[in-house]
Amino acid sequence: MKYICLFLCFLITQQILAQSKLPVIKATSKSVSINDGGYFDKNVWSLSPTARPDIFTADRTRKTKWVTFYTDIDSIRVKVKPGTRFNFIILLNGTDSCYTQIASAIPPGDKIKNTAVTHDTIPFTLTGFNAIKIVAVINNTDTLNLHFDISSFDFHLTRDAILHKTKLLSNQPDAIAGKTRPNYNKLNKVFKLQMGSLVVNNPEVLTTNITAHEMDGRIGWNVFEGKQAEVDYDHNLLIIHSELPRYLKGYIKSKMMFARSFPYIKGTFVINGKKHAGNFSMDIGSEQAIILDSTWAAREKFAANLKLVRTVVLHDPRGAEYQTKTVLSPAFKLNGFNLTNIPTLILGSKNPLGFEINYLGNDLLKRFNMILDFKNDYLYLKPNKLANMKYRDNS
Repeated sequence: MKYICLFLCFLITQQILAQSKLPVIKATSKSVSINDGGYFDKNVWSLSPTARPDIFTADRTRKTKWVTFYTDIDSIRVKVKPGTRFNFIILLNGTDSCYTQIASAIPPGDKIKNTAVTHDTIPFTLTGFNAIKIVAVINNTDTLNLHFDISSFDFHLTRDAILHKTKLLSNQPDAIAGKTRPNYNKLNKVFKLQMGSLVVNNPEVLTTNITAHEMDGRIGWNVFEGKQAEVDYDHNLLIIHSELPRYLKGYIKSKMMFARSFPYIKGTFVINGKKHAGNFSMDIGSEQAIILDSTWAAREKFAANLKLVRTVVLHDPRGAEYQTKTVLSPAFKLNGFNLTNIPTLILGSKNPLGFEINYLGNDLLKRFNMILDFKNDYLYLKPNKLANMKYRDNS
């Protein structure tokens, strides 16, 4: 009987191991292409044998979708649902096992479930460039100015801020000059980040070259995934709620959608009796009022017969030039609210995000107190004390 029991235990163990064995695909190149729910990015992923696992976070959606990894010789197709994780191995050149995970951008339910109702209050300043400036304290010592940006992700610090304003930078010897040089790939650990009454422990902090004017970095919307972010311009407060607040009188509710993890809402221009409806990402890191995708504007023949305000050549951080023109839009409807004579910038080249989307900048959005419900994906807007201010380009 003892031997029979041992044999049965052996069979059960083997069965469990067989069921838990990770799928394996092969590769001879580190470059991997990904199709994420219909969006294909060529050679967007680089294999890392040292990461265990190397996590790919799929674009945010509450719908079930397929994500496919394509190596140079193989592929794997994975069904992704909200809150799921899928692990597999990419065997590089027959020797290096690259442990890989495809993760939903929405955490599992137990990760975002709150045991107590919280309301963390973060004071902010609205700068002359329409940025929401938040004073953040890192590791109880370094004080930096970060801006909250709904069209961005995660915590980012500029390299200049890391070099001159924090103790986060690790230095390493320069093999040629015999000196030390900043190593931006090895930042000292950020174990605490405090903004007002909100404390974030062990946040991942990335580097960036792009922020709003006079900022040391930025805070992306996904930091508040599963919560409600209230932006109150009347009192200059950003309040992070674990449950939707009850004081919603005067707010108009609309559905908030996501394209490649960028939150967007619907808006409509009315010009000479004709409606021009579009999708608008909320870019509160921008000092502009409205920015239009060049493809959308051309298809809608948008600029025809509108008053030209100015023409400008812009440069991105890589030095590429973008010629833009700003026209005066007579009427724009958002969440049932009507706005008039809005300076509207039209991009003169392809959208840098790689897909068609328009933008609402903070010269427009600052006119509304808003509640961004990242638990149920709704936006609440209510006009505030800035509603009747002149637009920057109309001043």
